[in-house]
Amino acid sequence: MLAKETEKAFDNADWIYEIKWDGYRAIAEISSLEIQLYSRNGNDFSQNYPAITAALNNIKHSAILDGEIVVLNEKGFPGFQKIQHYKDNTGFPLCYYWFDLLSLIGKDLTHLPLLDRKELLKALLPKNEVIKYSDHIKENGISFFNAAVQNNLEGIMAKKADSEYYTGKRSNEWLKIKSHKTADVIICGYTAPAGSRKYFGSLVLGIMKNKILVLAGHACTGYDDEMLKTIFNLLQPLVQSQSPFAEKIITNNKVKWLKPSIICEVKFTEWTSDEKLRHPVFLRIRNDKAVKQTTMEAQKPIEKNDTKNKTTTSPLKKSTSKK
Repeated sequence: MLAKETEKAFDNADWIYEIKWDGYRAIAEISSLEIQLYSRNGNDFSQNYPAITAALNNIKHSAILDGEIVVLNEKGFPGFQKIQHYKDNTGFPLCYYWFDLLSLIGKDLTHLPLLDRKELLKALLPKNEVIKYSDHIKENGISFFNAAVQNNLEGIMAKKADSEYYTGKRSNEWLKIKSHKTADVIICGYTAPAGSRKYFGSLVLGIMKNKILVLAGHACTGYDDEMLKTIFNLLQPLVQSQSPFAEKIITNNKVKWLKPSIICEVKFTEWTSDEKLRHPVFLRIRNDKAVKQTTMEAQKPIEKNDTKNKTTTSPLKKSTSKK
């Protein structure tokens, strides 16, 4: 189950609020036969994070769980760069925060209210420092969001207390509220560097709209010298002669076009009237997300009063465990 984005925090007695963990979303499937730990794209995480796999082996009941893998930085807060380069940061605490329980001892729990699922989840929690329960508060979303901003967290999640779990769908009953606007976009090309800058000038960004790749803007800031080199080297195998866009793109700088297969996250001030990102700033590469997830429809924020349960298909892997 995936969340829609909304712009403002709110107070509501029918909702609960959790920290939005800045890491990798991960599903765990535990059975007597095997332990599976994978991303929402179906990528296997079990070899990447053996400490988590070992902790899951201590769970005595078959279960399917949803959560987020994070690495805590020097201040005890999630640091995405540290989880993205975990091999270089193994000295920092690795945690798998559980926030939902989909199945227990072969029984489907997705139809139960969220708070009931979380109570069962908390009871299942093992006693170790790796697997942790993602706690929540009730009703007071505005103060909780302000506290998250003050602590430089990515934001919060707002969830209807009685919401069911819609496997593989995006629901308005789960909302993400970020401390700044961000978007996941596709790197479609790069321009030549100017002045003293090396490697490239800006990244040409795209996004899927009605299943068509369209231009989303250019990100020319957010890089240090090391990041410029790392991204440049990452992109070289993807260089192609033709633009990946169906529309004709006019640019003042010469562009090296790319096969549109790498996702990055940018922060920005707003979506313009012609549906471009205003002032996008590069944040990071997102190798845990797929191109088909970077849709205009999924990433534009909704109004809080839009209570209809609109859904869109997601590549969230469905359960394959035999219970």
